[in-house]
Amino acid sequence: MPDQTTGKYEKILRDAGCSPKVIAHCRAVRDCACEYAQANPSVDFSLVEEGAMLHDIGRGTTHSIAHAQVGADLLRAKGFSENVARIVECHTGAGLTADECSLLGLIPRDCIPTTLEEKIVCHADNLCAGAHRMSIEQSISSVSHLPHKVRERMYKLATEVELLCK
Repeated sequence: MPDQTTGKYEKILRDAGCSPKVIAHCRAVRDCACEYAQANPSVDFSLVEEGAMLHDIGRGTTHSIAHAQVGADLLRAKGFSENVARIVECHTGAGLTADECSLLGLIPRDCIPTTLEEKIVCHADNLCAGAHRMSIEQSISSVSHLPHKVRERMYKLATEVELLCK
């Protein structure tokens, strides 16, 4: 896939303190997400590309579950669109409810992906371990330690994206 905008996003990630491994993961998620985005003409392709490239920007600050909210707030402070910030904020697992955020010590915000662009990036992130692509089955299996309702939400998200974008 042509990388016309990749350099710009990689610089933003580097400036935020992201490691080369995180940047490689962001490229893998971008490639995967863009495949899904191209399959559905109603998807905002450039939004998916930007959100996927920046989804882990918070990892320049923390590698905890808080990286999604930290990254979203960083992008808001830098003047990025709310659409991009929401992709970043909602990308963990299949998103987090405000109650789940509170239980995890996060700001109690609704971080469930709702737009197709948010869902595509979230699903693509679930399919990428580092810079390597996994199957849906491998992705779900890798989170077997999580509560059933979280795994079920991930499976439903995967099913929806696969149906709408393949």
